[in-house]
Amino acid sequence: MTPPSDAASRSGASVWTVAEQSGGRLGRTSYELLAWGRRLADKLRASGRRGAELCSVVLGAEVREEDLRELVLRGADAVYVVESPALRDFLVEPYAQALQRLIAEHRPWVVIAGATSMGRTLMPHVAVRIPTGLTADCTGLDIDEETGNLVQIRPAVGGNVLATILTARHRPQMATVRPRSAAPPERVEGREGRIVKAALTVESLTSAVRWLGLRGFPPDEASLQDAEKVVSGGRGLKKGENFALVRELAETLDAAVGASRDAVDRGWISYPHQVGLSGKTVSPRLYVAVGISGSIQHLAGMRTAGCVVAINNDPDAQIFQAADFGVVGDLFEFVPALVEEIRRRKAQKERNA
Repeated sequence: MTPPSDAASRSGASVWTVAEQSGGRLGRTSYELLAWGRRLADKLRASGRRGAELCSVVLGAEVREEDLRELVLRGADAVYVVESPALRDFLVEPYAQALQRLIAEHRPWVVIAGATSMGRTLMPHVAVRIPTGLTADCTGLDIDEETGNLVQIRPAVGGNVLATILTARHRPQMATVRPRSAAPPERVEGREGRIVKAALTVESLTSAVRWLGLRGFPPDEASLQDAEKVVSGGRGLKKGENFALVRELAETLDAAVGASRDAVDRGWISYPHQVGLSGKTVSPRLYVAVGISGSIQHLAGMRTAGCVVAINNDPDAQIFQAADFGVVGDLFEFVPALVEEIRRRKAQKERNA
């Protein structure tokens, strides 16, 4: 797309989110993106740009109507739906063809997607086709009220600085946002919005790749991002065998097991457990950090946790700045004592029940 004129910049300033579906059901990321999109659309509208509505795009096959309606209840003003057998499973070429055509027809101002395996594959493909800019793995998004530019904030230089990126001369402005970086908006019963079945020639959606199947992670690895409680271990455990302490505490708390990048790089635990910029973003009610110093990269992966408990023998460890409760002490003494106390209280509760 060519750079918009000032007149064009004040019309059609819609914000689009790209929903994700599997088996006809929308995933949590689809709703999380609405939280970001709603703030951006509202700010564009407040700055005087007409048509600043929030739209969600759904690409798939036989997507449940109640899920489409859920997007409206959680903030979407319009939902554009493209359905085709070619879109049943994610293949980047037909998905990119469909999204590119929608963008060409409706000319949105901003398009955002989750920094998931789908979003990280689809969005660069579309950005090159349009062409426009794309900022990946954003941890913050905002609108410059004067220009209407999307302010895209992401970690850079190994996570040691936060870079602010603008796409000043091309539209739409595109970005991916890390999952769990925002909570899904609350449902508003009775909220009205449009569900539009897009009139595309879906038969022309083609791909040089054939879908063979999907192999998932083992259950204990797949549950990390959805867990209500997470216990993570880091370099302070000193060796891989000591990760048994983390696993024992996690089992006692009915929590998932996480890890810092240091622990994964040392081979103490597999990559699907990694929390941080180069791993998974989690947002549990309880996050327990055992022997984790608290690098910027790790903190970015768990900063939206409800309650953070840190256990470290270094009183100056960075993790304590993000902690609600901190324990300065020897984890090899404290964690077994904590496990014993939790078990004692559980047993007492069962006896009193």
